[in-house]
Amino acid sequence: MILQSLNILNYRNIREASLEFAPKLNCFVGLNGQGKTNVLDAIYLLSFAKSAFTSQDSLNITHGEEMAMVQGVYSTKSKVERPSLQDSKPLSEDGLMTISCGLRKGVKKQFRRDKKDYPRLIDHIGLIPLVMISPADQQLIDEGSDERRRFMDVVISQSDRKYLDSLTRYNALLKQRNALLKQYAEAAAPPDDLLEVLEWQMVEPAEYIFKARTEFFEAFQPYFEEVYRRISGRKNATETDNPDNPEGPEVPGLQYVSQLQDRDLREAYVRTRQRDLILGWTSQGVHKDDLEMKLGEWPLKQVGSQGQQRTFILAMKLAQALYLGAISHQPSAFSKPILLLDDIFDRLDGERVERIVNMVQGEEFGQIFITDTDRQHLTEILKPNENAKIFHVEGGRVDS
Repeated sequence: MILQSLNILNYRNIREASLEFAPKLNCFVGLNGQGKTNVLDAIYLLSFAKSAFTSQDSLNITHGEEMAMVQGVYSTKSKVERPSLQDSKPLSEDGLMTISCGLRKGVKKQFRRDKKDYPRLIDHIGLIPLVMISPADQQLIDEGSDERRRFMDVVISQSDRKYLDSLTRYNALLKQRNALLKQYAEAAAPPDDLLEVLEWQMVEPAEYIFKARTEFFEAFQPYFEEVYRRISGRKNATETDNPDNPEGPEVPGLQYVSQLQDRDLREAYVRTRQRDLILGWTSQGVHKDDLEMKLGEWPLKQVGSQGQQRTFILAMKLAQALYLGAISHQPSAFSKPILLLDDIFDRLDGERVERIVNMVQGEEFGQIFITDTDRQHLTEILKPNENAKIFHVEGGRVDS
């Protein structure tokens, strides 16, 4: 998909904007707090039907206003949608598609495709693949396994509708089981039959989630390793990106870890039921999965420098874009995900910034939106691309 135009009304600090974009590279320049990230969040909203930064829709409405609207027109070129999505509808004859989101305080948000409401917002996910990279991605390292599971979920859900349905179903059943565990924690005779029914219902979606995550990781890992190598400037997989390290190479590594790799979930539920009643929560299942991040044999969080950690995260997110493009079955720029790069250059040296920009401008990646505080900086690194568009953002006003 290529985002041709974007109209914004009362979204965060942007009261009104009507923007036309270049098909490859678009840059937003301005001081911090002026609204650059809010433009990217509006684009994110049209892909995921929610903000990247808050789950409360009313917080996205400009202060003092009652409603907000974001609308994007996409060029699809091909009339064939991603075949992995079920119940897909044909695209318009002109190859254009309009997605709009209306927000009003106290009212359920209105999300439309070509002026038609979605019966379920979940049906929209995956239609417009998108990857956002921002400073908030540091949470992948700093926070717990929830963040890393969310990373896998966001990637897989954009290409596998059954995965998203299974995840929704599993989480709902998990919530019910945890509620029962807390309710009957001190009961003399807890309702084993009711717990057993829930557990049997949880197994099927859990097994599908595990299978999908395993297959994703096996396909994703080579993209990650290659992108890390290109960003860091290493010549091969074993060369260290830290020349001051006397111990030798620090090879980046990812490892998918799941309880289902070594146990039957039905048996695990029965075996741990009494312990779970004491704990008040479910200790077994795919909600405990993790994506371990390492340098050599050591956890990245413990041994990685700030630069190494940032490179690791960028490699994961850029590999996500390559993975989504590769599985789209439509080998063109129109099948590659939109890439949002929000203020990613501050903590990287000049050589790595240049490598990243050169990489994303290649044919492997689709349309790109970048924010930065330094126009001269962007002008220098974007010289090879004469078709790039630069927008200036100040006080919520966006000018080209």
